[in-house]
This record gives sequence, C-alpha cells and structure tokens, in this order.
Amino acid sequence: MNAYFPCAGARALHAPTRRDFVYGLGASLGSVAFSALLAQEAGARSGPLAPRAPHRAAKAKACIFLMMEGGPSHLDTFDPKPALERLHLKEFVREGREKSAMESGKRYFVRSPFRFRRAGASGADMAENWAHLAGVADDLCFYRGCQVDSVNHPTAMYQMNTGNRFGGDPGIGAWVTYGLGSLNQNLPGFVVLPEVSYPQGGASNWGSGYLPAVYQGTPLRAKGAPILDLAPPPGVSAERQRRNLDLLARLNAGHAAHHPGADALAARMESYELAYRMQLEVPGVLDLQGEDAATRELYGLGREPTDAFGRKCLLARRLVERGVRFVQLYHGTWDSHDDIERAHGNLVRAVDQPIAALIADLKRRGLLESTLVVWCGEFGRTPDNGVRGGTAYGRDHNPKAMTIWMAGGGVKAGHTIGATDETGMEAVACVHPVRDLHVTLLHLLGLDDNRLTYYHGGRFKQLSQFGGTVIRELLA
Repeated sequence: MNAYFPCAGARALHAPTRRDFVYGLGASLGSVAFSALLAQEAGARSGPLAPRAPHRAAKAKACIFLMMEGGPSHLDTFDPKPALERLHLKEFVREGREKSAMESGKRYFVRSPFRFRRAGASGADMAENWAHLAGVADDLCFYRGCQVDSVNHPTAMYQMNTGNRFGGDPGIGAWVTYGLGSLNQNLPGFVVLPEVSYPQGGASNWGSGYLPAVYQGTPLRAKGAPILDLAPPPGVSAERQRRNLDLLARLNAGHAAHHPGADALAARMESYELAYRMQLEVPGVLDLQGEDAATRELYGLGREPTDAFGRKCLLARRLVERGVRFVQLYHGTWDSHDDIERAHGNLVRAVDQPIAALIADLKRRGLLESTLVVWCGEFGRTPDNGVRGGTAYGRDHNPKAMTIWMAGGGVKAGHTIGATDETGMEAVACVHPVRDLHVTLLHLLGLDDNRLTYYHGGRFKQLSQFGGTVIRELLA
C-alpha cells in the first residue's frame, strides 16, 4: 500500500568545528593569513574540479535534477483531492496570503480534469495520463511537505535552485561541484540542459554566485550545436592549440602573480584548459547515435512529442555515466492558468516516457543506486480557478503545497511522505521549507551543509542560508 509517514524531529545543534574556530578569528586575521588557513584546511588540490572526498559516506555520487519550470499542479499529477469533486465551482476565498500577479476577480474551487489511479505495488497516486511513469512507481519516493516563500516565478525559481529567492547565490549544482569536484576532468562538473528560452530568472539559476566562476553550470544549447566552436578551425591542429594555450597560460600566470585572488582570471584559465579537453571528450558524449535502436526507442527519440526531452534524459544518463556530478534538465512551461487539461496533458505527454525511460535505464545499468534523481517545479498550484470561468479551468501559483519526487541515491523508494490538506491548498504533515530539502539532497551526496561553506562578505555562507534539517523520513 501507499505508506504515509508523519514528520518528526527538530534540528540539533552541531558541535563547534575547526572552521567555526577559524571563523571566530576571521576579524582579527589579515586577509593573506586567513586565506592561507582556509587553503590549508581544504588540502592540496590538483585543480578546482579535482575529485574530493565527501564529508560522510555518500548514498549518491551524482544528481540528475528535473526542473519542471512554471509550477506543475500537484492536484493534477500526484496528489488527488476527492474533496474538490464536492466543492467544484463553489466560491473560493483566499485569506491572509500573498497574491500572485495573475490573481483577480471571483475565484472558484475546481476539480481535476484527470482521473487518478494507484500505481505499482506501493500504490502510488498518479494521474492516469502518466502511462509510462506508472511502470517505475515503486522506484519513486513522493514528498508532499515542501514549501517555498514566494508566490512569483523568478523568486521561487531562485529559491528552489539557489536557496535565496533574490538571486545572486550559487546554484545547488555549483555547491555540489565545489564540494565534490568532478569525476571526469575532461567534462564540466555541472551541466545544464535548458530550453531554447531560458527559465524565469535566466542563467542565474545555475550561476556560481560568490563561489569561483569555475563552478557555474555549463549550459548546452537546446537547438543547433550544443556547444558553439567546439571543433577547432580548419588547419589548426591539436599540437598548435596546445602550444597556444601554454603561451597564454604563461602570460596569464604572470598577470595573476601581480593580482592575487583574481578568481575570474583563474576561472578563465581553467575554462580554456577544460575547453581544450572537451574537444576530445564531448563529441562522443553528445553523439546519441552511439546508443542502440532499442534504447533510442525507449526514450522516445525520433517522434513527437517525446523527442526533445527524450534527448535530454538520454544525454543526462550518458553524462553521469561519464563522471559529471550534477545535470539539470529544464522543461517548461507548466504555468497553467488556463485550460489545465490541455496544457498539462500536452506537457505530461512530452516528459512521461523520457523520464520513465531514464529511471529504468539507470536501474538496468546499475546506476540508479548511485544517482539521485529529483523531479520538481518551483511551487505547486491552488485548488481554485486561476483566470476565468467556463470550462477552461486553470490554477494559480501556490508556494504552500507541491509534490516533489525522488528516485535512487538512498531515498525511500515506494513511499509517499507528508500530506496536504483536503483541498491541496497547504502542506500539513512533514512540512519543511525548501532549505531542508536542499540539506537533505546534500546529505545524500555525502555533504554536510554546515561544513560546505564559503567565506564571502564577512561570513561563511552555505546553500541553506543559515542551516537546516535533514528530512530523515525521505531516507532509506
């Protein structure tokens, strides 16, 4: 049956660490001495992306993050609400909550246009149009207790991706790469597969923020050549490129010696070297024709509407297989204020088969246990009509209730954790802010949020902003 687990526990204070002691001395140390202490603590590294040991035994070595930009409706995907059948078209009054920019006029409860079923031996709740994902239901862990702080897209996207709803902070993939490095020095540690049109908030969703620029996400273009200028110009050999880069490195090193702490220059030098190495590695990774016909068919390649997202999912598997730590895939837009039956119906048809294929393919290759897969949007949606009456029912933004699911990497497969109220307006069991979700994801990757810090602006900063709690109910 579909198991339910209530929330338990509060965050325990951690014992002072050496980093806490160094932090206390920070105000009285000169910048050179202080930086030296931090470098000594980090240990000698062969490069900024060199593999590093986790803080604790890790359940996952890599993460594939499926971001459904726009706010998928939990009420029409994975969190059925029979009460909405009874309340359908009765007036809805929202009290004491921040309104979104789209909210106006009278509002009415609306039922879901989709029928639900129990999938798998675990009895996971799924709308029936998730035809393929139902086949891997027992590999999924559904979480209904997460909440964000913003009702609008850009700030909610920033918070889900960086922990800070005002932007400018490092993306979660940048933090993971900063903490663990990359297992493949010929590929970026953090790769992003966006849509042609970037999500609300733009590239800041996968930026490095105040971390060194080398940890930012590397986006691959959705159309055309995934990476521009990957091949050298005609007549330029690898040996000539190597000599040019060596000369450039000597010039840059001389400049860097007179400008210590110039992170942008160091990142640019590393980027030149990485680009050179990528010319050898990337073409083979991106060539999906190297997969057999059965695998391409599994992901829905070569036909609509699954081809575009199927390519992203297959490429994500190939990237983690080759040592990339964090791959983030975007699919949008799920912002269905109008006609949610048509809008969400089309969106589910585009991603259902590719996502199910990704889970099944990782599992059959023995990669699911070491790969954490996350599916989410920036928030959920309200139980009421978002824009207009008639029959084209939509839904508004809802930061207080959403469904996130995870697979692999140490999560409690075949379970549903937390719950929302009878109309799906608000999470009521195992309720946690998004910072606790971030702390939990880091924990599964072997990272301690209280130790994964970076000194900036006079203090040590971290993904959770000011600490958080591991959601133990999600762990296997």
